[in-house]
Amino acid sequence: MSQRSQMAMTDDEVAAFIEGGRRAHVATIDPDGMPHVVPLSYVVIDGRVTLWTDPASRKVHNLRRDPRVTCLIEEGGHFAEFRAVQMKGRAEVADDPDEVLSAGLALFARARGGNLTDEVKAAVQELVPQRVAVTIVPEQVVSWDHRKIPGLRPGQAGK
Repeated sequence: MSQRSQMAMTDDEVAAFIEGGRRAHVATIDPDGMPHVVPLSYVVIDGRVTLWTDPASRKVHNLRRDPRVTCLIEEGGHFAEFRAVQMKGRAEVADDPDEVLSAGLALFARARGGNLTDEVKAAVQELVPQRVAVTIVPEQVVSWDHRKIPGLRPGQAGK
């Protein structure tokens, strides 16, 4: 068994890792073909990473022109602790106010530990015309968890 296959997460581990993460690095393709990468907060809706963002942003313009996307969620301060999930696929940009509101409420609920006051709900509602929901539809998922490398412990490899 290769070291790469030993590091791979199971489907359940991938789902739990994504659910527990906070920030995704999202790569889209600029008109000149160069990658455009930005960090974004996200929420998981129906098992898929969903972003709530400005429709006038470069990433949304890129996705409307070319829906190909790569999304990376990672954590770990040292090589031996490093874990990540990379999803390559397509993005679906939703302008529908109900979908945008649902994504915004879910994102705020996640950030606030489920505590959505009427004031927060109203603030999210006010932002709906200024946001879109972007759902990542993965076609390929690659994961790695360096904690699974036999014998490797923090401090034994590069930092």
